[in-house]
Amino acid sequence: MPDGSSFTRDRRPAERKSDARHAIHPDEAAQLPPTARHGRGATCNPGNRFESTTREDFDDGWSTLAETFAELPPLPTTLTPERSRSAMAWNESPDIGFDRSLNPYRGCEHGCVYCYARPSHAYLGLSPGLDFETRLFYKPDMPALLEKELSRPGYVPRPVALGANTDPYQPVERTVALTRRLLEVLERFSHPVTIVTKSAGVLRDMDILGRMSRQNLVQVCMSVTTLDPKLARIMEPRAAAPTRRLAAMRTLADGGIPVGVLAAPMIPGLNDAEMERILEAAQQHGAVHAGYVALRLPLEIAPMFENWLLHHMPERARKILALVRDMRAGALYDSRFGVRQTGTGAYAELMASRFALAMKRLGLDRAGRGAKGGEIRLDCSHFKVPGAQLALF
Repeated sequence: MPDGSSFTRDRRPAERKSDARHAIHPDEAAQLPPTARHGRGATCNPGNRFESTTREDFDDGWSTLAETFAELPPLPTTLTPERSRSAMAWNESPDIGFDRSLNPYRGCEHGCVYCYARPSHAYLGLSPGLDFETRLFYKPDMPALLEKELSRPGYVPRPVALGANTDPYQPVERTVALTRRLLEVLERFSHPVTIVTKSAGVLRDMDILGRMSRQNLVQVCMSVTTLDPKLARIMEPRAAAPTRRLAAMRTLADGGIPVGVLAAPMIPGLNDAEMERILEAAQQHGAVHAGYVALRLPLEIAPMFENWLLHHMPERARKILALVRDMRAGALYDSRFGVRQTGTGAYAELMASRFALAMKRLGLDRAGRGAKGGEIRLDCSHFKVPGAQLALF
């Protein structure tokens, strides 16, 4: 190779799957290429599990690699339209509280390094790393498809999760307004919806959410991972600051919109000590229900998370990864239903006990209107197909 800065090699079949037990030793941190970009979460852009070859960078002894990365400009965000065959995605997962969802965007500009949706970019032939947060796709025909699906004879309404995969209020929503168009369809059909977001941008749609809340058709859950603005900036660089999320919760609650908090993910040895403070702050800002999820590192996310730790906090990486393994039976991830959200072992049990005690102390286990066991129950009885009655005459 003329420049000696990279090479391509065949990937053995076994390497196409993430090795959950593999860990980069902290002493290797100096060997990692400085690929982090300002304002982005991932510190690398690895190939995906479907590729037959991988590309690796190395220094040829003339400092060309360091010079190359030092000159890299900020990565822009690109947005590409994508045609959809359907609006709603369906699942039968026994440990997820919904059976249908709407995901108007592929990829997410928030750049949360731990995002469990990152591996989905591999299906597009792209990297779950920097590609996931810079090369975005949106579905402009989704509102029309949703209207057709809700109008089908025999459709049975149940709450639909908006943004279960990627955030429906990520920055590009400000100009695309695709989430708002979906909410307009759901409001016309009086269809219940749940929203999970890290963005104060949800306040833009207070008019729609307020009207739907009067029929018990909506709840909003704000994801709060940390109250530390410095940690938030490196974990989720383009999401709203923690104080803005809490302020948005207060505004939603004051507007009569049921709001909750999702403390997720809880990363052992990094942010899990904040769990009680997050729940208390959320309760003081109007939250009436809460949930938490332990860190999940499926497929490509495990080595990416290790890379991120070594880049930002190499002195703590070994301890954090050891605690993650303690919650995952010695691996970095356990995909089994029933344990993937919470983990197993003594540390996981302690985290669950702490959450339950905080919920009881703060009264978050007995939510208000339409609630059962601290969970808001939305009303499906208002559902109607607009104009359906006129078709009888």
